[in-house]
Formats: sequence, structure tokens, C-alpha cells
Amino acid sequence: MNTIFLAGHSRLPSGMAAQNMYETLTITAEIDKQYAVIVSASCTLATVHGQEFVQQLLKGHSLQNGIEGPVESVRHHYLGKAGNAIIAALKDLHKQYETSIVLK
Repeated sequence: MNTIFLAGHSRLPSGMAAQNMYETLTITAEIDKQYAVIVSASCTLATVHGQEFVQQLLKGHSLQNGIEGPVESVRHHYLGKAGNAIIAALKDLHKQYETSIVLK
């Protein structure tokens, strides 16, 4: 298999639909081992539309280049209440990626 699976977590702001189902936002990503490109991603937002939108924002970014590119994509294109939680979960996911690189 040429991919790895990672997850990042953050707290959701109160008053969100997803917060009634989960206390945390989770972003999972399947990452290409060689180039660290996000092949696929998902998140625990309440709507399928929101989940698909986040996947489109993240797909194709390489974690070898850091997390600032995906963070900027979220800042500029995702204007919902969960924006800061998505960014925090992305940063946590990147931290997990960096830890997995050290373990290789």
C-alpha cells in the first residue's frame, strides 16, 4: 500500500449542528507516502455538503510543504462557524504527520 491514514482533532464551537453529534471535529486524510499529497480527506461536519467542500479544499496539498497552504485555503474559502476548528484539526493532523515521519 502506498498511502498512510492520519487524523487530526479539535474542539467545535458551541451552537453548531455538528457539536450536537460530536464534541470534537475530526479530519481524516489518506496521504501518499512518497510525496505526502492528500489523496482523500473527510471531516465530521454535520452536512455532506460541508464534508465534501472540505475534502475539495484539502485534496492535492502536500504535507511536505507544511500546512499553511491548506490553512489559507480554509481561511479564504470556508466561511462557516467551524473554520477555526477545521484549521486547528489541520494543524493537529500535520503534527501527526510529522510524528509519523520521525517514526519511519
